[in-house]
Amino acid sequence: MTRERQRECYKFKISTTHVTHASFGSSLKPPLPLQKPDLAGIFMDSLGAAYTHFGFNLFQKLNKINDGNIFFSPVGISAAIGMLIPGAREATAMQLQRMLFSEKDTGSSRNKTEEREIDKTEEIHHQFQEFLNEIGKPTNDYELKIANRLFGEKTYLFLQKYLDYVEKYYHASLEPVDFVNAADESRKKINSWVESQTNEKIKDLFPDDSLNSLTKLVLVNIVYFKGQWDREFKKENTKEEEFWLNKSTSKSVPMMTQCHSFSFTFLEDLQAKILGIPYKNNDLSMFVLLPNDIDGLEKILDQITPEKLVEWTNPGYMEERNVTLHLPRFEVEDGYNLEAVLAAMGLGDAFSVCGADSPGAPSHSRLQAQKFLHRSFVVVTEEGTESTAATSVGFALSSALSCEHFHCNHPFLFFIRHHESNSILFFGRFSSP
Repeated sequence: MTRERQRECYKFKISTTHVTHASFGSSLKPPLPLQKPDLAGIFMDSLGAAYTHFGFNLFQKLNKINDGNIFFSPVGISAAIGMLIPGAREATAMQLQRMLFSEKDTGSSRNKTEEREIDKTEEIHHQFQEFLNEIGKPTNDYELKIANRLFGEKTYLFLQKYLDYVEKYYHASLEPVDFVNAADESRKKINSWVESQTNEKIKDLFPDDSLNSLTKLVLVNIVYFKGQWDREFKKENTKEEEFWLNKSTSKSVPMMTQCHSFSFTFLEDLQAKILGIPYKNNDLSMFVLLPNDIDGLEKILDQITPEKLVEWTNPGYMEERNVTLHLPRFEVEDGYNLEAVLAAMGLGDAFSVCGADSPGAPSHSRLQAQKFLHRSFVVVTEEGTESTAATSVGFALSSALSCEHFHCNHPFLFFIRHHESNSILFFGRFSSP
């Protein structure tokens, strides 16, 4: 393969509103033309499967280090990683790509030709472009947006091919800021943009002194969703109930209740069940996986795979049943430093300094990623759901008809999926009110 090779290293910052920001330096070849543009639907299915696979794998890592609630956006973090791929050197780009796609999806056999690897990378970016176009379709039934932006030092000469590439596929334009002389003002400007894009739910994405005169590029990705249930819960039916953290400890929560027809399936082997709660227009749904036992969630996590999640929530697998649903009214806000977690998932030396030349930057420059931070927020009420996530990456110069009961009064998994793209926007565990 013939591409200019300019090397670069980085560490990232991710936070959830969905905001992602990153900095790169790398020479890029022009995007390869797609041979079969009619395969967009297949691409979307592949992208959705990739987000499901990546999201559940990330959840399993976070579950090992987090005893409480977990909530993040697989789509947002994937977008941040995707924007790193075209700016990374070859080996790092392949690590990033494999993090998003399984071995089967990437076809990462050592015997695979370099040309096919380029085609696959191009396909990844094209899929996300199609996904953004799908998400961007106007609707009055809910609010859903994904926004990407680059904030770059105004005196720094970024590789134009990289900027064009990210703008084309991720709709991320470059906004010049003055990190050299006004780093704190630039930080506030970025935080203000994130806050405005997330309905003021995510504030101070970058804390004091997190950016300085050495910062050259910040890449921000926002995922925001606010939707009403297809059938709202009546507030007069909400009552205080006990939510059991385990068999001996409980907390009082406002428990919403309604009896209606829902997509439902019972997982006999797992001793668990899944319910789909649609939002207006049925473009999106929240799925809840509830174990039968109070302490059953941890017992079955090792038996759940991304492929099984897709199978269990497939319309052909679930059936419409009359269900008496009890769902807590809850709110979760959390943040993660994902550098170590992503490294454990296979990023390897992508977080370490790795050479003199920087992809996306002039050949004499050297960029190093600093942190990978992710912050997220969700609130579930009688009316519906509001959730947002922000991911940021910053770089600096360095060196059936019977009534079923679905009572969510103990820990459960939940995720919000966009049906047309089959993509999981948000994934979480609620275990501690």
